[in-house]
Amino acid sequence: MGSEILINITQGEKRVALLEGGQVVEFYVERKRDASLVGNIYKGKVVKILPGMQSAFVDIGLEKAAFLYVADIQAEMDEYAPLFEDEEKENSMELLSRKGRSEMTIEEIIQEGQEILVQVSKDPIGSKGARVTSYVTLPGRHLVLMPNAEHIGISRRISDEEERNRLKAMVEKIKPGGYGLIIRTASEDSQEEDIKKDLEFLILLWNNIQEKKDRVQARGLLYSDLDLVFRSVRDFMSHDVSRLIIDHHEEYDRIIEFVKTYFPKLLGKIELYEETEPIFDAFGIELDISRALGRRVWLRSGGYIVVDQTEAMTVIDVNTGKFVGKEGLEDTILRTNLEAVKEIAYQIRLRNLGGIIVVDFIDMDKPENREKVFNAFTDAMKKDRAKNTIFHISELGLIQMTRKRVRESLGRTLCTLCPYCEGKGFVKSPETLCYEIMRTIKKLARHGSKKIVIAAHPIVAELLSDEEMLGIEDVESRYGVKVIISADNKIHQENYEVNSF
Repeated sequence: MGSEILINITQGEKRVALLEGGQVVEFYVERKRDASLVGNIYKGKVVKILPGMQSAFVDIGLEKAAFLYVADIQAEMDEYAPLFEDEEKENSMELLSRKGRSEMTIEEIIQEGQEILVQVSKDPIGSKGARVTSYVTLPGRHLVLMPNAEHIGISRRISDEEERNRLKAMVEKIKPGGYGLIIRTASEDSQEEDIKKDLEFLILLWNNIQEKKDRVQARGLLYSDLDLVFRSVRDFMSHDVSRLIIDHHEEYDRIIEFVKTYFPKLLGKIELYEETEPIFDAFGIELDISRALGRRVWLRSGGYIVVDQTEAMTVIDVNTGKFVGKEGLEDTILRTNLEAVKEIAYQIRLRNLGGIIVVDFIDMDKPENREKVFNAFTDAMKKDRAKNTIFHISELGLIQMTRKRVRESLGRTLCTLCPYCEGKGFVKSPETLCYEIMRTIKKLARHGSKKIVIAAHPIVAELLSDEEMLGIEDVESRYGVKVIISADNKIHQENYEVNSF
């Protein structure tokens, strides 16, 4: 069964699901007020340099300044020559030519107040502003254009060596000087005419950006990447995608015009969904999304995985749960781990987990079993379009990996911080709060208070008035104080008020 792309459009929101074998493997959502900025190109202004972090803040006209690392700055001599005074230029140019970019500090490359062309590489995440780079890339359907570079790369998802060589030879023949190119997965089986047309369009687009750069003031947008619907056509419609189905008439017409102009060979794969049942319900996508927001995911055998996400790292834990197996313990553990491998790889893609990921498999005694699990996991992650690096399984059964994070995870896109637990995932127990309150009233009673009024959440107040009443009475008789307990629904369970008179 080929892959499918389903697009659901409602007022203010666009959702895209990529299906493989009838199952959602990637999910994207874009809303009017927080559309993705990745790929946008700005003329920015350096507002602050941080030597200690070898980075800089760049004002590109957004609410928060963008973040630029030294490794994301080009150090072309011609580009930076005008930054230096005439009498210092000779020495400065010699410094630039003598030192590679990796050896240069950020203060040697850019200065505060300098105008700079940057492209957003990561959306703002949490409290952080967008991350930007001066290495501009312009993606087309078949190619990615890299101005001011000479490199030719090819997608790792094109596995046939003969096809890789054919495409590389074709691109080497048509590539103009001063540009680098990456051959995308969609180029597989393409003809030279298709790739050449794509290249011409991208060069024209880059020339237009360069011209606009000279006219626009700093903190200005020079180029905005395609919206989610058009990006889905451009980026996801590879040869193994059998169809794209969209449930909105106007957006369907837009796609047809877009495809007619740039990718006419895809016209037969675009379909309009006109059934009364919502498209995501009809294909079972809403259930998959709901499942992907849960902390615990059950496996068919009765085992389960637990996904815990922090700001910088995600930890995934594997448990046997209800699965007891039919043979020895080692066999039960191996079977659970191998089943978990597929689900973990699936959840990583669906939830768009990024940064550092640690997978805690159940401990296995036999080295050959650990090797089986590791190989199965690396194979399962090969379908992931996001760049990832997987480290070998440890003696403790841990696999550490990194996965490129460009946008927020699914959970942080669709959910907001719990106002009750404030992201901890738990609150203090009523018993803990009761003993905190008891310590507080004892302290007040020792200092001569004659009357103490406690206002607490009803659950805590009930516990104080019932199971902990002996403790309250002991304080009253020992210190000659009157304690009054009142329940207040408006008070957070972890909060309470103690007033003394």
